[in-house]
Amino acid sequence: MDWSASTVWWLLTGALVAVELATGSFYLLMLAVGTTAGALAAHLGLGPSVQWITAALVGAGCTATWHLQRARSPRSALSAANKDANMDIGETVQVPAWNTDGSARVSYRGASWTVRYVGNAAPAPGPHVIVSVQSGWLGVAPTP
Repeated sequence: MDWSASTVWWLLTGALVAVELATGSFYLLMLAVGTTAGALAAHLGLGPSVQWITAALVGAGCTATWHLQRARSPRSALSAANKDANMDIGETVQVPAWNTDGSARVSYRGASWTVRYVGNAAPAPGPHVIVSVQSGWLGVAPTP
């Protein structure tokens, strides 16, 4: 079987996409764009060196662009403190009394929760805002 250069480029593109699907690395898709450019250069009848240069420049350019795009974007908060990921963030609870270790028990959503104080001042009873949710407890801060 005699494969054309474009066939090899398309197989490389398919392999990169398959590995990306298995690993979730978006950078592999950027390299697949580069191999697609190499395949298109082969379809245009350009020589092997031009195909490789085209694939390298387009793949590296897409990868660099994606990397710079991600570096400039703001990072989202961790899910424990991200209101978009957890609807309890920002809700108010009433703390009746604090223990000496900075924890308390509160009733929230019909269940008893352990809360931990997150703040610089000494904890005082009263309304507090949920600022984080960990597995079995809520992080709370004084209401502003």
